[in-house]
Amino acid sequence: MITLKTHDEIQQMKKAGQIVAACHKEIANMIKPGITTLEINDYVEKRITEMGGSQFTKGFMGYQFATCASVNDVIAHGFPSKVPLKNGDIAKIDIVAIADGWVGDSAWCYTVGDVSQEAKRLMEVTKECLYIGIEHSVVGNRIGDAMYALQQHAERNGYSVVRDLLAHGVGRSVHEEPNFPHTGKPGKGFRLKEGMVITIEPMLNQGTYEMTIDSDNWTARTADGRLSAQYEHTIAITADGPIILTEQE
Repeated sequence: MITLKTHDEIQQMKKAGQIVAACHKEIANMIKPGITTLEINDYVEKRITEMGGSQFTKGFMGYQFATCASVNDVIAHGFPSKVPLKNGDIAKIDIVAIADGWVGDSAWCYTVGDVSQEAKRLMEVTKECLYIGIEHSVVGNRIGDAMYALQQHAERNGYSVVRDLLAHGVGRSVHEEPNFPHTGKPGKGFRLKEGMVITIEPMLNQGTYEMTIDSDNWTARTADGRLSAQYEHTIAITADGPIILTEQE
């Protein structure tokens, strides 16, 4: 069942969203060749606590880290590691925090040093897809309207949209109803209503949208080994349009 949030509840959710956003802004200033994703993870874990929140993912379904760290061909759910990031890598850091009983969820893609033009373009289009999805997430639209617009932009630019990992509702938990892919058809799917809080989190691949899961049962990779990018915000659907709860500006 989809749980609609009141105006006051959406306001309460902003604290968790801003904790996550602040962590992402700080990561942007520290990520560089030679740093490890485990160092980033440990920094984020400390900063979430310092800002009055707690880590959601650590201990969730057996997961052991405060972040997911997905480098290059890893689409999502990668484990932070002691392997130093290299010049030319792209790294997706996904952070979920809890504050006052509410969840904030956002993933961001970072360049490590000097990256290829192909990687930059993939990241650019993926971020554009994020904001296209948000722009179309308005009261009265169906989710298929928003996801169709997102998918069309990705595919016009030569990229595929991951099907097997879903966006979701957010509230007291990180995975509430509804769950939905970043592909769609106009007029199809559930209707967006005031009070819904959901993620928009497109994952775009250079090649096939198909993926594999590593033996750790978490790490999702592109099936062809090519690059993947992701950007994610938590948004609230309101009568005045979507509000980005994890906005970094």
